[in-house]
Amino acid sequence: MKKLRVRFLLFVYDKTQKLYRKYFKKKKREWQFNEKQLLEFKEDSLGRRLGEFYSRHGFTMIPKMENHDVHHLITGCGTNFEDEIAMQYLLLGNGKMNAHLLAAIFLGTIILPEYFKMYINAYKKGQNMRPFYHWDFENLLWQNFDHLKDFIQQKQPPVYY
Repeated sequence: MKKLRVRFLLFVYDKTQKLYRKYFKKKKREWQFNEKQLLEFKEDSLGRRLGEFYSRHGFTMIPKMENHDVHHLITGCGTNFEDEIAMQYLLLGNGKMNAHLLAAIFLGTIILPEYFKMYINAYKKGQNMRPFYHWDFENLLWQNFDHLKDFIQQKQPPVYY
């Protein structure tokens, strides 16, 4: 039964992600690198790790959606469908808010409710990270991946005046 539910979610995702890129990402340009070029970055860089991610999973870059794949690396969220929904919860906890994210959360929660505890934990994890959902990671591809990940995962302490 789960396979049928996941197939339905994949169908919906396939139909909506093109619309999402067209209407929500129309001002965003696609990255100037491809999967092969990312593998030429220094071994400890974000770019190299991203290239290895694509190679390991057999994925290709989706134009204007490259940051999404970096989010997988930074957050440690997997690529199963329940992990994708959890990452949307994490991004919501991190401050991201748009119709596509809310629709993914709503539909994912209804169709895969058995992962609700995981979703809530992901939301809390996002709240405890520095806001990163709006960063342009293309400009950070040369940075040390571990340092960048550590920086994001340290929530800024409140400043009291």
